[in-house]
Amino acid sequence: MSHIPPQPPNQPDDRFRPHPGAHPSGAHPGAGQPAAPAPGQYTGSGPGHHPAPGPGAPPPVEQGHAAYAPPTLEARLAEQHRLDDRDHALRARLEAVRSEVGKAVVGQEPAVDGILLALLCRGHVLLEGVPGVAKTLLVRTIAQALDMASTRVQFTPDLMPGDVTGSMIYDTRSGDFEFREGPVFTHLLIADEINRTPPKTQSALLEAMEERQVSVDGTTRTLPSPFLVAATQNPIEYEGTYPLPEAQLDRFLFKLVLELPGRDTELEILRRHAHGFDSHDLAEAGVGPVADIPTLLEAAERAGGIHVAPEVLEYLVDIVQATRIAPSLALGVSPRGATRLLAAAQARAWLSGRGYVTPDDVKLLVPMTFRHRVLLRPEAQMDGIGIDQVLTSIIDTTRAPR
Repeated sequence: MSHIPPQPPNQPDDRFRPHPGAHPSGAHPGAGQPAAPAPGQYTGSGPGHHPAPGPGAPPPVEQGHAAYAPPTLEARLAEQHRLDDRDHALRARLEAVRSEVGKAVVGQEPAVDGILLALLCRGHVLLEGVPGVAKTLLVRTIAQALDMASTRVQFTPDLMPGDVTGSMIYDTRSGDFEFREGPVFTHLLIADEINRTPPKTQSALLEAMEERQVSVDGTTRTLPSPFLVAATQNPIEYEGTYPLPEAQLDRFLFKLVLELPGRDTELEILRRHAHGFDSHDLAEAGVGPVADIPTLLEAAERAGGIHVAPEVLEYLVDIVQATRIAPSLALGVSPRGATRLLAAAQARAWLSGRGYVTPDDVKLLVPMTFRHRVLLRPEAQMDGIGIDQVLTSIIDTTRAPR
């Protein structure tokens, strides 16, 4: 089993944090600093800037202590809410999953992180990308690394609800009907090209996704735990497809867009295939279990207890409310979407090594959590405005707590 040593306690993981931008001037702080101002020269126009004293001016009054600066919100939360050693040990196991997936899937790190976050907060993911960007391979590899059962269902126009959930079958030996489980009875269900089946069959997943159970012939049967639906769809082919209803879209935690690889990434993919990589044989590629279901369930419980400050809750609500009054949107985010964003932010904070949620956690999760929950107005579509553009604008214009 691969082992990745845990990070020191209370040390955030930079991979789940936004990278700091460059210095506004484009140079290193201190480089190319202007000379000292001449006496009486105005040194700035903002608050706290004063003209330098001219000849004959009284000497400045010496300050015995520097001006007091109140601690930032993150500094206060970091002092009060910390993870313990068990949290860091569990995080190390999930970090090993990310590394293990990299043995079979090159790139697509945001999608890997999205699926791990969804597993931590009992969500489902909608994977969108053109054919051949490793959507199915990604889910199969994560299942292998977590030692979880996975089942793939090819959604077609003739697929029936019973083909997914299971149905009652007559047993000639006993002379009675018995229930035969469908492929939904698994941990990771890969619903391949889910938009190619009629809404009647799509709706068969609604109860399974929300209640994690299946009702057939008046009897309710519980699905395994954890349970995640990873549905895929092709964004460029619409002939013979059935758009997912809003009720079903709202049950997906994330909509993850898998982009085409860049030059270096695609070169690495070809190198691996040139050396005999076979995507159908993950064991031969060296992918093995590095975590298990009890580890994941314990991690999910701990992630759900991450502290959320009142200021961060208000910030999250302000963003949700802004989607409902945005002029470019015909449909805003529902309360379910708000609660799912909160759970995802807690999971992201935990994976980052923090015991508290920051506004940055909320900001970075808004696009993937909301892009499938809102609707553009027709006039906005005609103007070429995209959903992600609208969400980015809302983030930029909503004041974040400091």
